[in-house]
Amino acid sequence: MEKYKNKYRIKSNRLKGWSYANNGLYFITICTQNRECNLGFIENNEILLSDFGKIVNKEWYKSFDIRDELFLDEYILMPNHLHAIVELANNDVDIDGEKTVGRTMVDGAMVETNGRSSLPQMPECQPKSISSFISGFKSAVNSKIDDYIDAHHLKIPKYNRKNHFFQPNYHDHIIRNNTSYQNIKNYIINNPKKWEADTFNPKNPNSDK
Repeated sequence: MEKYKNKYRIKSNRLKGWSYANNGLYFITICTQNRECNLGFIENNEILLSDFGKIVNKEWYKSFDIRDELFLDEYILMPNHLHAIVELANNDVDIDGEKTVGRTMVDGAMVETNGRSSLPQMPECQPKSISSFISGFKSAVNSKIDDYIDAHHLKIPKYNRKNHFFQPNYHDHIIRNNTSYQNIKNYIINNPKKWEADTFNPKNPNSDK
């Protein structure tokens, strides 16, 4: 892990040369800070949300209600992370003089449209991009949880730019074909059933700590 100004920083997982405003399907993973299990717990292979988890869940769905270019395909909220398949469909994005065609079906499943990975990298938080969506979602979660902390007079630190509820970075994967789509979708659906062996589970000896 690299250091920046004598502090550890996470290397970016963004794909070099790919514009995250390009249309397509994205597999997204976001973890809580320090992978703290404060979103809920698994019981009988199902997630039971904490109050913080309910706030996160509400803000996640709200993100799609207020963004016309985003569609939620699959999603699961786990004790310390979330997984989702998100479709970005900017029908009016102009790429090299071409209009993107929006949603595309391949073998019965939606996969990436005509965004091209050879395009130059766009600004990290370009409007109507995956990056701007996640940035807005995280900011909303920080604000709503801070309101909850105030309302319930909790003796815990509030969240801000220096104290994030979620890890500053996130992981994404561009879904390029139907096989990948089906595998990822099944992984998300079955995630609660496999929590004990999950590498995100801090109680798992083989967890990625």
